[in-house]
Amino acid sequence: MISTAIRVARVGSAAELAAAVFMMLGFPALMLAALVPSVPAFAAAAAVTYLADHYLHRKSSYLVNRLSKVRAGLSIRFLIRQLLLILLLARLGLADDLIYYGAIACFIAFYGLQAPHGALVTLIRNRRRMPVATRNIDLASRIRIPDAPPRALLHRSAEKMLHLDLAAVAGILVSASLKSAVTGFVGIGITIGVGSLYVLALVPYVRGPKIPPNADKVLAALDAWLAEYRPETVLYFSGSKDSAYQVNMWLETMEQLDTRPLIILRERVILNNLAPTTVPVICVPGGVHLMNLNLSNVRVALYAANVGKNIHLLRVPTMKHVFIGHGDSDKLASVNPYSKVYDEVWTAGRAGRDRYAIADVGIRDDDIVEVGRPQLAPIQGWNGVPEGRIPTVLYAPTWEGWDGNPGNTSLVLAGENIVKQLVKADPPVRVLYKPHPFTGTVSKAAGAAHRRITALVQKAAAERATDPRFTADAAAQAAAKAELTRIEARLAELSGKAVGSGKGGDEAEATRDGLVDVARHEEVARLRAEWNTAYWRSFGGHEHRVITGAEPRLYDCFNVSDAMVSDISSVVSDFIASGKPYAVTDSAELGVEEFKRQNTAVRAATILSNSAAELGELLDAVRDPAADPLAEDRGDLKRYLLGPDEPTSIDQFNTAVANLAIKAEARNVGQVSRAAAVTAEAEAEPASVPAQRVAAAGDDVTA
Repeated sequence: MISTAIRVARVGSAAELAAAVFMMLGFPALMLAALVPSVPAFAAAAAVTYLADHYLHRKSSYLVNRLSKVRAGLSIRFLIRQLLLILLLARLGLADDLIYYGAIACFIAFYGLQAPHGALVTLIRNRRRMPVATRNIDLASRIRIPDAPPRALLHRSAEKMLHLDLAAVAGILVSASLKSAVTGFVGIGITIGVGSLYVLALVPYVRGPKIPPNADKVLAALDAWLAEYRPETVLYFSGSKDSAYQVNMWLETMEQLDTRPLIILRERVILNNLAPTTVPVICVPGGVHLMNLNLSNVRVALYAANVGKNIHLLRVPTMKHVFIGHGDSDKLASVNPYSKVYDEVWTAGRAGRDRYAIADVGIRDDDIVEVGRPQLAPIQGWNGVPEGRIPTVLYAPTWEGWDGNPGNTSLVLAGENIVKQLVKADPPVRVLYKPHPFTGTVSKAAGAAHRRITALVQKAAAERATDPRFTADAAAQAAAKAELTRIEARLAELSGKAVGSGKGGDEAEATRDGLVDVARHEEVARLRAEWNTAYWRSFGGHEHRVITGAEPRLYDCFNVSDAMVSDISSVVSDFIASGKPYAVTDSAELGVEEFKRQNTAVRAATILSNSAAELGELLDAVRDPAADPLAEDRGDLKRYLLGPDEPTSIDQFNTAVANLAIKAEARNVGQVSRAAAVTAEAEAEPASVPAQRVAAAGDDVTA
């Protein structure tokens, strides 16, 4: 019942739901208390609304955000409470008392302070918003970027300002109860005085040395840096907040390039969700600003997604443009006709080339280059389940997609059957459930299935915790959890997000201070590896687990698993790099032969129907690798999908970048030569034309 209410109200927890209920009931209670009239009842109801409102804002509740859409926003709620306080005073017979007029004057003056406060906050934020935001780029040596205002001034500023009325409200209520105006006017003085000081404290940040330079100066400084750095290879990306993983997967590859790399992002939200990297990063939200950047030294541009904003860089002819994607699979996205706009399309192995040929979407075979998958280097091979450990099976379904095709994801039709059979398997296995980050964003049915599967795994984990057959080293787990706490605290400190740091930290300040510290970056990488090891030791090797969020990463889940169940997606192609058994669900019920014909990556997989009755074949292969009938097929398929092991993928990738850069340079030199020839012809033509005319005239005379 409560869980249903939480879902309907779209709140995050029972406490959040309770706060929402208290706040919505509190305002009718305030009116009743004012009409009765009762000062204690009014004070109690006011306290409930203040606390509930504050809690919901601190939780960034969806419900609070929706209230503003129905004209019941934050300012309106505070105004209603103040008007009801005036009503309470009138009902108490204080309409002719000085405190009554003082309360009215206070609230009018208090709301008079809201306009300059809101204007100043907006102005400060706008003036400190840079035309470009950067990481790992030294702009501070070229332009002056002042410190951000103290966090206390701008963070949740509207809520802080409005809550200053608390002193006046409390003072007026005490005055109404004691029939003395002194306390009320003290509270009024505190509210108006502190509110005025708040407004005055903002004024210095809208003028003079406390505001960053204008857009022209920032862009000029960035162009000067670009001219000095001379980037050669660019990774370009645009997308939503949830798509940041698509660019993050290429960061390590960019760090290993033989050429000077640069990352260009188009959305600030992507920059905020970008993983740590040593590569210089520029976030350019404005298309005009991007098109005016000095990118004359760039010879190769890499694109990880097919999006409309790509056109802002595709228009540059001095560089060659390459679609590298964010995964290699048999999904339609892997043969998107949009790919015709690029000079080349890079695929992992021969399968990608054949996929485009079969799709016949206009991609020439000459424009396809096989470069492997550099990101797969961390994936470990497999030699069977270690002695004394039960097998681990990873269920990693993809999301529902945009088109409603039942073959996109196994979650809706098969997910529960898969998980039920895995948690009841005998001999037992451990289940790791890691859904796609987009799960449930389009389909309510997929979201509901995800919640049911999560509940199934958690229930099975709870039952296994009380099963005497499964034991764990409690001391080792406690030590691992303590290690996790230590590592997370150090990571928070290194990322500048330690609790109580007190920094304002806005975009301008992050741009100024965002230079990479190589030693810190290396420490972070080491700590993340230690965190991953500690995470898997922090619970028993038999314990079922639901894994969401960025950590642990998908490849880390691959490495601790002995088999995987998934859907048609790049997850399957990546998992094949491990050589481990895997199963793929034919959710659209095409039939085994047709399913394999349409989807290359499943040719060495156990094919599951929606009933998941075939799961036993997968588990048999895990328990006895010697009797695994698909082991040789997986090896052949790995080479077909992902390319050869030698040369390494990063070597193949660097070679492809170098070859394409040569083509770009040849094109540019050719353009210069042709332009020079045209200029020479144009300069020679005025002298030759009169000579021809004279000769012609002489011929006429002779005739």
